[in-house]
Amino acid sequence: MTNDYSNNSFVVNDEKKRFELSIDNHIAFIEFIINNEKIIFLTHTEVPQELEGKGVGSAIVAKALNYSKENNYTVAPLCPFISKYIKKHPEWQNILAKGYHV
Repeated sequence: MTNDYSNNSFVVNDEKKRFELSIDNHIAFIEFIINNEKIIFLTHTEVPQELEGKGVGSAIVAKALNYSKENNYTVAPLCPFISKYIKKHPEWQNILAKGYHV
């Protein structure tokens, strides 16, 4: 079973335009761009080497997708890791921006 890291700090850093998940003094992040049509472009995911292979990438993607859904954004997954996650979890297909498929 993968840790969902629900007790860890998930932050929307508007200044840096990224979602951040703090774990063990490290920060995993997803960079984003939001346009005027409420499309959130998820452009890059980065997990510190110390956290790789522990489900951190999947956890932050799930949190970012939940945030997007709760705030009525549609998602344009430009990052290959996020596209792969959505392909593995088809329940997220319904929030994909028009014209985006995984």
